[in-house]
Amino acid sequence: MPTGTFVVSTSRARQFIDITSMVQEKVAASTIADGLCHLYNPHTTAGLTINEGADPAVQSDILAALQRIVPLDRYQHLEGNSPAHVMASLVGSSVTVFIENGRLQLGTWQKIFFCEFDGPRSRKLLWRIT
Repeated sequence: MPTGTFVVSTSRARQFIDITSMVQEKVAASTIADGLCHLYNPHTTAGLTINEGADPAVQSDILAALQRIVPLDRYQHLEGNSPAHVMASLVGSSVTVFIENGRLQLGTWQKIFFCEFDGPRSRKLLWRIT
């Protein structure tokens, strides 16, 4: 069962990073042609999601919507990054994608995104192919 980690570096406080090609490289290098690719983000102020990757405005729109939903003030957490914790909880910390013939089975417009809410940082992601 192939498993490992990879690093994603972010450059802004909040941003989406397309990690699809990095994940596909792990799938292609594995010996599993048909199965599942599991991705897990072990950070409490970042998330993972699958959404449209053709138009970067979609990622900007999602970030803007999250900022409208999650106010940037009025929190008790002393570290000051509570909005990032809330956004990460709303987005989620893992995704699973089917694999067929050694390829991720994403929809035509779908990409896998690492969602940074408390950057810039260097983050570690875990992956497993079953």
